[in-house]
Amino acid sequence: MDEEERKLVVRDIFSTYHKTYDLANRVLSLRRDLAWRRAAVRQMRFRADGRLLDVATGTADLAIMAALAFPDIEVEGVDIALPMLEIGRAKVSRRGLGDRIALAPADALELPYPDGCFDVAAIAFGMRNIPDKARALAEMARVTVAGGQVMVLEMSTELARPIRTPYLFYLRRILPAAGKLVAGDDAAYVYLAESIARHPGPEAFAEIMRAAGLAEIAVRRLTWGAAYLHIGTVIRPAPAARAAP
Repeated sequence: MDEEERKLVVRDIFSTYHKTYDLANRVLSLRRDLAWRRAAVRQMRFRADGRLLDVATGTADLAIMAALAFPDIEVEGVDIALPMLEIGRAKVSRRGLGDRIALAPADALELPYPDGCFDVAAIAFGMRNIPDKARALAEMARVTVAGGQVMVLEMSTELARPIRTPYLFYLRRILPAAGKLVAGDDAAYVYLAESIARHPGPEAFAEIMRAAGLAEIAVRRLTWGAAYLHIGTVIRPAPAARAAP
């Protein structure tokens, strides 16, 4: 598939299975996805009244977590799957965060924002679905302030040796069967497992971030390597940032 064809496939999958997406994340990660998002939020740094861009926001889990952790920031979340955004908006409304979190349809490769308007641009479990990762990272860097953070949280098969084999068996055999039981169809779960296996390893992805113009790449291994958090810095002087309370 070329880039446009793959984009359509991804949009169709996440538009079709939007109602079971949150459950799929919990099953796929053995319920560790929430802890991994919290780990990412703890690393975020904002200026006073800062702004976060949540790319491939899905149902807005990361956007909501960050807004709750940093009561003074505003959050923009974008995704190409409209049904996912609808669920995300309902979750935002239930949390009473509608005045601080805005969700809109947008492509990660063509972000509809001016240069340098966010303190942090983050993507959680969406980078593996983007064929042109360097371009997506460059776009995230473009809309981030000088000295700001570009963060990528993604699942991986680069696990510690004792658990790698059983985890791969879980991804390739058990997960599709569980997906068929939960959603009535295993196709999306097969895709999700394959997309994790295809995603570059942590060192290779760090090199892609450097090639996209990011510096000071930090790589954090989570749950023995089931997920990795990559943090890059946009190269330009920037004002001091603050940590989460």
